[in-house]
Amino acid sequence: MNKLRRYFIVLIPFVFLYGCVQTNILDKVGLTTLVGYDVGTEHKMATTAVIREVNPEFQSKVEILTTENDTSKGNRMEANRKLSKKIMVGQMRVVLFGEELAKDDLRYYIDTNLENANVSNGIYMAVVEGKTAPLLKYEYKDIEDIGQHIFRLIEQNVRQEYMISATLHQIAHDYYSVGKDLAMPIIKRDGELVELSGVALFKDGKMVSSLSARDSFYVRIIRDTFKVGLYEAVLEKGDVPSKVLQKPTNKITIAFDAIHSKRKIKLVNADTLEFDLNINIRSRVLEVYPDINLDDPKSVKMVEEAVEKKLSKEIARVIAHSQEVESDIFGFGEKYRSVVRHSNLTKDKWHEMYKDMKVNVKVDFVVLRDGVFE
Repeated sequence: MNKLRRYFIVLIPFVFLYGCVQTNILDKVGLTTLVGYDVGTEHKMATTAVIREVNPEFQSKVEILTTENDTSKGNRMEANRKLSKKIMVGQMRVVLFGEELAKDDLRYYIDTNLENANVSNGIYMAVVEGKTAPLLKYEYKDIEDIGQHIFRLIEQNVRQEYMISATLHQIAHDYYSVGKDLAMPIIKRDGELVELSGVALFKDGKMVSSLSARDSFYVRIIRDTFKVGLYEAVLEKGDVPSKVLQKPTNKITIAFDAIHSKRKIKLVNADTLEFDLNINIRSRVLEVYPDINLDDPKSVKMVEEAVEKKLSKEIARVIAHSQEVESDIFGFGEKYRSVVRHSNLTKDKWHEMYKDMKVNVKVDFVVLRDGVFE
């Protein structure tokens, strides 16, 4: 009897908790998978939501709604008035920002999503060339759910290390960090396809410039380490001695993968603001056009030196561009603040310092000899 009484006492709280939980049956709600923000009319916020609805037979359809209001919550209420099912944001995977809006200030949108307990910190954020609404509402022939398609597009490119990662957690960290600015992928519609077209650079939450999709490799290699990756380097005539080549050519294209990289930033002079950026790369060559004899150690050494010069030049170019627009997406300011005590660094102060900073780039590139060369 006492044993039954103990079980009863333990079960009572669970009964009350179950009664307090609001249940959401799948066929009675609309699941928002993606939200796009644009500048609306009369200073309002335009929101385009991709919503998946499931009927009692477990067949689903995708609704795309655009609303305008002063707040994101107001836009959700506007959307609810147009749907027969309650809109839920727990399945949201991507937030997009129109280019005009991104050039204004994204602080409100970052804070709004951070404060919403139903929104995961792992959602991806990206900028759209032009407005988000036309991209999302276009009737693609081979894309059934544009929300899921864009999520998978970003996810697989981030995992393959073709594009930088920009989750809500990462964006919030970079936005509120003194000494680092945020960066996001850029996407656009190209006919019947949606593609990643570049990297957006921000200063104080405002988009100030962009880099090409190809430059995302250099951005990643400066900001973080590579573990897989694939890259194609184009060497000009004269970068590699002609005796290495099987036949004369004006350019040499080298594709390599299995990239393993490490980067180290060192502040060498706090007064003149000078950094050393050392990047070590180990990689397997997949393909060379035209042919180079990679069985010859001397030829391999010449290729390594040529790639080192190419990468150093391109990395220096990308850093110089970020300095021109005062967007430290690489975190040199964080390194400065961690080394220089009592620096009293502010965002404005660092942006002024950053544009005159000197960076000595050194790349150490080694071809892995245990791979299969084609």
